[in-house]
Amino acid sequence: MEELIAFIARSLVDQPDAVRVARTDEDDAVIIELTVAPDDLGKVIGKQGRTARAMRSLLAALAAKDNNKRSRLEIVE
Repeated sequence: MEELIAFIARSLVDQPDAVRVARTDEDDAVIIELTVAPDDLGKVIGKQGRTARAMRSLLAALAAKDNNKRSRLEIVE
C-alpha cells in the first residue's frame, strides 16, 4: 500500500526525493502518512482535493482487499 502511495506522489511532485511514506497499523485500521516538500503540497492534494481523494479511494480498495481493514491517508504538512 505504501509503495503505491509513494509511487503516485513521486510522479506528481517536483521534488520526488522529499516524499516520505510511513505506515502505522492500529486495531482495525491502517494509517498511511504522506510527507512531501512544502512547495509540492498543492500538487499532491490537487484541485478541490481530487487527487488526494483518488489516492484515498485506491488505498481503501487495497486495504479492504488485503486485510478487511479500514484505511486512512494523512497528508502531513
